[in-house]
Amino acid sequence: MAEKEDQSVVSYVLGIVSIVMAIFTPLAGIVFGIIGLTQSKKQKTKLSEKAKKLNIIGIILGIILFIVTIILAYTIENMGLLQNFPTG
Repeated sequence: MAEKEDQSVVSYVLGIVSIVMAIFTPLAGIVFGIIGLTQSKKQKTKLSEKAKKLNIIGIILGIILFIVTIILAYTIENMGLLQNFPTG
């Protein structure tokens, strides 16, 4: 089994990945943030506390951007901007 410091590093990396992924694909950012948050709660090191903050930021950012994406898609559909869009 991995040591405590190794798990803190994994959680820290997942926090960074969750923020980056939340920008490009919000659902992946939320998933990585939740996984990292559960990993960071298992330890009580300083690195795990930083990782917890990063993971929370990634989750919140992912949720906000997911909601914005849904609202934007709904607005574009209602404006009729996709009616003349060529499909296959």
